[in-house]
Amino acid sequence: MLKPFDFQDNGRTFSCRTEGPVGSRTESWWWFQVSGDQNRYAPFQAKSGDTQESVRTRIAAYYADLLFKRSQPAQPRQHWAHRSKNTATTASTAGTAGQEGGAPAQ
Repeated sequence: MLKPFDFQDNGRTFSCRTEGPVGSRTESWWWFQVSGDQNRYAPFQAKSGDTQESVRTRIAAYYADLLFKRSQPAQPRQHWAHRSKNTATTASTAGTAGQEGGAPAQ
C-alpha cells in the first residue's frame, strides 16, 4: 500500500491516505480531504497496483464531478407517498386499456 500523500489540483490541496478494514468492512479504501471542504471522502477501494498518479487522477476526477453535480439545480422529486399511487394507477390503466371493449379508442 502507498503511504499517505498530498497533491495540488485546481488550487486545492488534496490529502490522501488508505484506511484498512474497520468493523464489518473487509477491504481498504482511499480516503481524502480537500482544503476548503470540511467533508472527507472514500470513493475507491485500495488496490495493490495503485500508484500516486493513478490515485491522484481518480480522486481529482471524482471531486471535479462532485463539484459539477453540486452546481446543478436541484431536481424536483415527488413525495414518497404519492409515487406508489401514481405508478399503480398508471400501470393499471395502461394494462387494461386494450382489454375492455375490443379495439382501443382512436
